[in-house]
Amino acid sequence: MSASDATADLGVTGRIVETMIPRRLDRLPWSRWHWRVVIGLGITWILDGFEVTLVGALASVLTKKDTLHLTTQQASSAGTWYLLGAVAGALLFGYLTDRLGRKKLFTVTLAVYLVFTVASALAWNFWSFAVFRILAGSGIGGEYSAINSAIDELIPARVRGRVDLAINGSWWIGTAGAAFLSYELLNHIRETISWRLGFGVGAILALGILAVRKSIPESPRWLLTHGRAAEADRIVEQIEAEVKKQHPQLPEPEGEPLAVQQIEHLNFTKIARYVVKNYPARGVLGLALMAGQAFLYNSIFFTYTLVLTQFYGISAERAPLFLIPFAVGNVLGPLLLGPLFDSIGRKAMITFTYIASGVLLIVAGELFVHGVFTATTMTIAWCVIFFFASAGASSAYLTVSELFPLEARAMAIALFYAVATGIAALSPTLFGALIATKSKTNVNYGYMLGAALMIAAGVVAYFLAVPAERRSLEDVAKPFTAVRDRAPATARGAMRPRARGV
Repeated sequence: MSASDATADLGVTGRIVETMIPRRLDRLPWSRWHWRVVIGLGITWILDGFEVTLVGALASVLTKKDTLHLTTQQASSAGTWYLLGAVAGALLFGYLTDRLGRKKLFTVTLAVYLVFTVASALAWNFWSFAVFRILAGSGIGGEYSAINSAIDELIPARVRGRVDLAINGSWWIGTAGAAFLSYELLNHIRETISWRLGFGVGAILALGILAVRKSIPESPRWLLTHGRAAEADRIVEQIEAEVKKQHPQLPEPEGEPLAVQQIEHLNFTKIARYVVKNYPARGVLGLALMAGQAFLYNSIFFTYTLVLTQFYGISAERAPLFLIPFAVGNVLGPLLLGPLFDSIGRKAMITFTYIASGVLLIVAGELFVHGVFTATTMTIAWCVIFFFASAGASSAYLTVSELFPLEARAMAIALFYAVATGIAALSPTLFGALIATKSKTNVNYGYMLGAALMIAAGVVAYFLAVPAERRSLEDVAKPFTAVRDRAPATARGAMRPRARGV
């Protein structure tokens, strides 16, 4: 089937607009406006890291008589309820993000998280707590689709890789913050209110970010493909005016105009069929990368305190503090290696970070089995391993957000996120069972499985990774509504833009 036939199969009709909007966004120099986008949208990862770590750290408190008086099983299931909500939220809000727009959904999803995080602090029994955790998780799950779509579509192509990796790596800032906060709450505030205050802090952070997001516009790229080219042009003009406050002389946009058919509603069944037919290799790549990093991270991170208490005699109160240096390595990896994903390229860096972290994990596992590690040296080893693994894991989210057409971007992110989160829900259970055997050798079998998945994903990336570095999203994957194989616009009677493009 030819490209033009594929477009026809999608039922795309309507007037054609030639536009330079993507080129105009990609050529903008970095500015305060871009920082505002990064801070206002990127906070999602910090909130998620904060929530996941906080619930795990406070689980033991929730079993006390003067708190929620949960059973151990009920307290440990809090993370599962949150993850289930995140999967459902990603799928629901991912669909709505592509359908209704980025701005509407990144406002709605944060509001959902805010409301039900406050509700979690006011829970009165197990079932109320479980329901509120599901709903709070749904907000964060929906955030991933809306936020990653919006960021990719607003950030210039030449720095998209490093910005995405830095934002995704900020998950560990939330982790470190929650580890420190939980230690302070558990040791300095009576337990009847300490756990409620923990959730209150997350809500306060969300409230502040909700105010910042009011100034972030709808994605002009999304507007362009949904029959709202004039509105997209106005927003780009406003963005350019903001950037000119720092950079009065903007460079001219480079490249050819994009011809887009203007339609308001897309048939998502046909879009899904189109993606499956035309991008199967990218689907395999995204699945391998997301599955590998999800198993590695969630199996080791969620059970590391158990390893410390079981094999090294660290007290349950002190164990969360070991997560702070662990988090530092995870933050530094994307920050320091991120620029190389834009300069050296996606294929080389994704392959390297995945395989390097897998090989290092094999070495660390053997040292663990033979009793070489102390609690401190094992934590240092994890810092080194996850310096590379964190950059690789962040690149997985970058990959699934930039390799699919704009009209299906949020839904693609949601699907891969749901798969990864589903794996995340299973891996801690497996590692928990291995740790319960009190055998280092058995635990190492789990480490070897994680290493194998990372190395396999690196090999897949070597063969299937797409050179998306410094390329416009429209060059990496043309929108469904882009007109292909057509005659010049003047010959087809299409609307001709102004000299600089719509």
